[in-house]
Parts: sequence; structure tokens; C-alpha cells
Amino acid sequence: MNKLRQMSIFAHIVEEGSVSAAANKLDLSKSVVSQHLKALEQELGITLLKRTTRRHTLTQAGEAFYQSCREINNIADIAWDQALEMQTEPQGRLCITAPNALMDTLVSPVIADLMKQYPKLKPELISDDQHVNLMKYDIDLAIRVGQSQDSNLKQKRLGKFKDVLCGSTQLNTTDIHQLPYIANQWQGKQIEHTFTATNGESLVYEAEAHCTTNSFHSCVALIKAGAGIGIIPDFYLSQLHSHNDNTITSLLPNMSLATNPIYALSPFDKTPPLAVTLCITALEKQLA
Repeated sequence: MNKLRQMSIFAHIVEEGSVSAAANKLDLSKSVVSQHLKALEQELGITLLKRTTRRHTLTQAGEAFYQSCREINNIADIAWDQALEMQTEPQGRLCITAPNALMDTLVSPVIADLMKQYPKLKPELISDDQHVNLMKYDIDLAIRVGQSQDSNLKQKRLGKFKDVLCGSTQLNTTDIHQLPYIANQWQGKQIEHTFTATNGESLVYEAEAHCTTNSFHSCVALIKAGAGIGIIPDFYLSQLHSHNDNTITSLLPNMSLATNPIYALSPFDKTPPLAVTLCITALEKQLA
């Protein structure tokens, strides 16, 4: 690393015309710049500059060496500018994972807006109801229900939602104990829900799942078709109703389940990429 610094300073000396001018350019003392030049020539075992009291000129070896040093500085400047540009305008790959329900109704609309604002952004979306390893799959942002136990990840609470026990409007009965239960795979076979009314009364529902699926959309499709009942996030149900899709309805409209917090997780400890920051901010706004 010291060699690169010495080479960079040497290029500045040549371009500025003197040790003093280079020192002013780099905001260093003249003695420090002189020491770097001297150390560089000693390590190389060659003279790079022929110096007089008023001026210096490059030796033949110094001219060839300067061309390489100049390229190093150019590459460093380009890398610096590109890094700053990415913090001014988000661009490049942005990999996000989220459960199916959150991806469709929350993440995708936010990403669509960001893509319109920032054409250089190239999102990669992974819908998965299972928790995907962020480091293994090089994921920049994960949206999850509930807080993670992984202390290596930066976590921020974005908002909350509630699950709603739903069934088809075509069901012959609304007695939840008489109807088959459709479960997402993450729920397991044994189902237990505790519902609370505004007056404080509670209802405990227990059942064994008649059908399980690893796809949120399959679960919704089965409920729509009248195969059974199951839980659907309140924001997804609201979206269906806003599109005049009233094939699914809440079976316990006067009772509710516990609140589910939504968190954003990222592997960036201190300074996340601008694209990640903008995405988290937009998701917070959407949930608000």
C-alpha cells in the first residue's frame, strides 16, 4: 500500500512541476512529499528525477515509470467518482428477498417506482416464504415478518400487519370449526390461533391442516375455490377488495389476530448502498 501511495505522489510531483506544488495539491508538507520521493527512488534503485534548485526533469526511466503511475491515479480517480455516483444515483444490481405475499403487494410496487425514477437500477427479486441466507446468495435486502435472531444483520422495523382468517364467499357455512384448514407450509400441520375482540373476549381456534402448500398464491387460490379456510394478510385482502375482488371474506370480522411486525434486514453494518436506503425508506412510507 505504501508503494501505491509513493507512486501516486510521484505522479503528482511530475504533473504539478515541483515538490512544493505537489505538497500544496495533496495538502501535505514539503518534507513528507520529499521523503516519499526519496524512498521510492531508493527502493527502485534508480533516479527518477534530475533535480536542480529551480526545476526538475524526468530521466528516461522516470518517464516510463511516470506513465504507469499516471494510469494508477486515473484508475483511482475513476473508481472514486463511480463510488460517489452510486451514492448520488442508485444503479446496478439490487437483490431483494421477501415472502410471496409481501413481495407482490408491498415490495414489487415499491421497486417498480424506483425503477422509473432510477433507470440504471437493476433489481433482482426472490420470492420465498422460507428464510434465504443473505450472505450465501449475495442478497442486499430481506423483508421478513418478525425480528431475526441473526446478530450479524442490520435490522429495521418497517411497519406491521395482521393476518385475517378468510374463506370463500360461496361457503355453505361460516362455522370455522366445520371447515377444512388450508395452511402455508411454514405454519406446520397443527394450527392454533388466538382471536381477540375489541371488548377483550378471546377465541382459541385449533385444527389440523387438511392441506398444506409452500406457495402463498396456492393457498389463496384454494381458499378462493372454497376448498377451505386460512389466514391472509390484511393488506392483501384490502388490495383484493380495492380491485372489486370480493371472492374472499373475513370469517371473524369482529375479532383479530395479533400484530405481525415487518422488518428489513441487510448485511451492511454502517453505510448501506443508496439503493438499499431508498428502498427501505419507500417501504416504510408504503406501510405507513
